[in-house]
Amino acid sequence: LTGFLRAGLLAAVIGTQLNADLFDIANTIPNTLYILLAGGVFNVVLVPQLVRAMKNDRDGGDAYANRVITLGLLVLATGTAVLMAGVPYLLNIVFNDQLFDAAHQAQRHDAQLLMLLCLPQVFFYGAFVLVGQILNARGRFGPMMWAPIVNNVVSCAAILAYFFAFGASSGRQGFSTDQALLLGLGSTTAIGLQALVLVPYLRRAGFHFRPRFDFRGVGLGHTLRLGAWTLLFIVANQIAFIWISRIATKATLDGSTDGQTAAGSTVYGLGFLVSQLPHGVITVSLATAIIPTLAGLAADRRYDRFRLELGRTVRIALVIVVPAAVGLLCLGQPATAIAGGVGSLGGQTVPIGYTVQAFSLAMVTYTVHYLMLRGFYANEDNRTPFFIQVGIAAVNVALALTLTDGVAPARVAMMLALSYGLAYLAGSIVSVSLLSRQVGNIVDREMLVFVGKLVLSCALLAIVTLGVAWGLDVAGLEPRRAVGGLITTVVAGLAGALVYVTAAKVFGMDQLSYLVKTLLRRV
Repeated sequence: LTGFLRAGLLAAVIGTQLNADLFDIANTIPNTLYILLAGGVFNVVLVPQLVRAMKNDRDGGDAYANRVITLGLLVLATGTAVLMAGVPYLLNIVFNDQLFDAAHQAQRHDAQLLMLLCLPQVFFYGAFVLVGQILNARGRFGPMMWAPIVNNVVSCAAILAYFFAFGASSGRQGFSTDQALLLGLGSTTAIGLQALVLVPYLRRAGFHFRPRFDFRGVGLGHTLRLGAWTLLFIVANQIAFIWISRIATKATLDGSTDGQTAAGSTVYGLGFLVSQLPHGVITVSLATAIIPTLAGLAADRRYDRFRLELGRTVRIALVIVVPAAVGLLCLGQPATAIAGGVGSLGGQTVPIGYTVQAFSLAMVTYTVHYLMLRGFYANEDNRTPFFIQVGIAAVNVALALTLTDGVAPARVAMMLALSYGLAYLAGSIVSVSLLSRQVGNIVDREMLVFVGKLVLSCALLAIVTLGVAWGLDVAGLEPRRAVGGLITTVVAGLAGALVYVTAAKVFGMDQLSYLVKTLLRRV
């Protein structure tokens, strides 16, 4: 939620045109590069390995964890230094060739400065995940889940400082040096603090970090071999990301040259963030909590319980994500129209609305695929996800190139969002099928009955939501204006949500009741 607020503030202050794309890519690429450098090992390989070390090692896995942190920090520091030295080459990879025309010399200079300021985030992203995974393996999930709030609050403060110092504008001519310094250093400081706030929790979890450089003969080779397949997985994913970024920035540069409204990288990123909101709140939380359990069950070859836990997690995630996706599809335009009266977004909300609606498919398909991958990783199979991801990346790029060919700049982000959702639809089907071959049938009778109930409930949600929105439009509320969009979103959204909850109760979808009771018990 705070990340969503940060993105909204940023769009309101610097808009969604070329200036916004320059900063968006410079601030996004460190996370991409961190994942390429070490994220595959840190994110999905470490927890199962740490759990095994805690179960099998006499010291409860402390020595293994110390070696992992030491080696990880060395790799991150070296990799960050090399990447910063290679910024001119990175620019040529991630930006469309039009940025290197003489007409865009100022914008190219700004992109290089912003990337230099943001690249230290690679180290801090890695440190955050290293410490967070040590905590996760010890059953301390909370700190890693709320630490990004610190990042977002500091980022919001930097954006507000920018607004008070320089004002709001949807610019295309680049930034001044002071503007770039405030945006770049503010973002990097926020990521650094996100990592730093986790450190005290290591001691509370009973872990004391002591650097260890005796890396040979202690099981790290097995961890790195597993990570090699994950690295290849990430490479395939990031090649697709770079292709999509280049297509998106071409749309923005075309719009800048012709004076048209464009929907490029920033608009695509906003749509993606909206689509990830229920995924980040629900799915990632569930997956983070279930990975140690799945890893333990896989180690003991208890695949009956493995299927039970994974299937239950999928159903709990979908009971929230699917209706959220349907609501987004129905109310994407009036919801984004709310931002039309804020800052520099006036007149730019329609392309954002189309992009948000196009991402509704990806909300569901990505969630299913994401949870299936956690099943592969818990079972120490990092090879199969690589081949699945190669297929997803290929489909994504092929569809993106096809669907954006000849499309106006204002519709490019929408087509890229649709390509993403269709690619993960194919990926989720394949991942469910292949994981079922390893652990037994995941789509059992209970899952099929649940899906039937979910489809009926969401169909009723859509009918009521669209009906109420249509009625308000006929009554003259003008849902594509800020006030009308707010009223339509709230009234139609609440009506649809009430119908969905009622239908879920009537159909006996106890997953929703379970989730609500769990949240109330936590509160």
